[in-house]
Amino acid sequence: MFGDRNATSYVESAVGGGGGASVRGGRRRRSLSPRWEEEEEASDCCRASREKYAQTLRFNPNLLTFNVTVGVRPQLLTTLEKMGNRMGREDYEWVYTDQPHADRRKEILAKYPEIKSLMGPDQRLKWIVCMMVVIQFLAFYLVKDLDWKWVLFWTYAFGSCINHSMTLAIHEISHNTAFGNSKAMWNRYFAMFANLPIGLPYSASFKRYHLDHHRYLGGDGIDVDIPTEFEGWFFCTRFRKFVWIILQPLFYAVRPLCINPKPVSQLELTNVAVQVIFDILLWWMWGAKPVVYMLAGSMLGMGLHPISGHFIAEHYMFLKGHETYSYYGCLNLLTFNVGYHNEHHDFPSIPGRRLPLVKKIAPEYYDDLPQYTSWVRVLYDFIMDDTLSPYSRIKRKLKGDVKQE
Repeated sequence: MFGDRNATSYVESAVGGGGGASVRGGRRRRSLSPRWEEEEEASDCCRASREKYAQTLRFNPNLLTFNVTVGVRPQLLTTLEKMGNRMGREDYEWVYTDQPHADRRKEILAKYPEIKSLMGPDQRLKWIVCMMVVIQFLAFYLVKDLDWKWVLFWTYAFGSCINHSMTLAIHEISHNTAFGNSKAMWNRYFAMFANLPIGLPYSASFKRYHLDHHRYLGGDGIDVDIPTEFEGWFFCTRFRKFVWIILQPLFYAVRPLCINPKPVSQLELTNVAVQVIFDILLWWMWGAKPVVYMLAGSMLGMGLHPISGHFIAEHYMFLKGHETYSYYGCLNLLTFNVGYHNEHHDFPSIPGRRLPLVKKIAPEYYDDLPQYTSWVRVLYDFIMDDTLSPYSRIKRKLKGDVKQE
């Protein structure tokens, strides 16, 4: 239904709250005209996108709610549609342009060269990571004597938050923001140390694939952040999308093997060996409960969890033509500012702690971009909106030589 370019559109606007999606588009609290040509204050990008495509979108920028509704040709209802499980997209959103971040980075640096001073290691990061590791070690000791019901409670209420936050610390370290580019191997081994409370060997492989995600965002066969064809085809109903979100850790682990398998590196073998030895020692010293707390915390924290909304929020196409979205809410305090995702992709070498300064220095480049108000609402809207699915990603064929990690 996204692809019907002959559809006729109209806009209904109303003041007040509403049950809309959690993405904000353009300037806040502006009035919207029913006609595209009267939207003089809309950005050129948003206006061009709306003129080019007919689509179904929902916005909820606190004081303004509006719906863009399309008229589409009648289609035969499948059995699932008759049961209320309507199908959404049938393919990715293929584009034939380069990702926007490289050009915006050049433009911003030309206008604000002082942003270069924000690049480089964050001296606080290694101490924050060490503190988080110590906190989890203390938690391992405390849960060993609890009843199982309390082990499971604290696993979701506390352990899942710490472990998901730790995966994002590893994300920070993968950009060499702990010790700098001159000490790259220090960053790799420190990431293995941060990996210990997660329970699963993760850091070495993540670094290899994540840098490809930045360099070749949306690249077919390269960017393993994009769901597989099977995920897009199968997880197309509300219930299946709900299951898919629960199983996110599994798909993130298996997807690289399906899309872009790489030879196992020595660092990955070292990561596996260190992690297995740690897990065995933890079981031997304190029994099964700390191990369950550790592994279940990682799986739950990256599945159906408020923080895991960033998986969907970062690049899933809630708004036609927009590939990356930012979130500026309070959960950034637990996630090393990963919500500043446009800023991060524009300047991946700037530590998360300094990304708000990028937005402060160059606000005209970010204030008008679509942004989210709630990661929880992102999860809800993704499940309940029948036009959204794992296929809701921008994808592109890569040109020229591809140099992978």
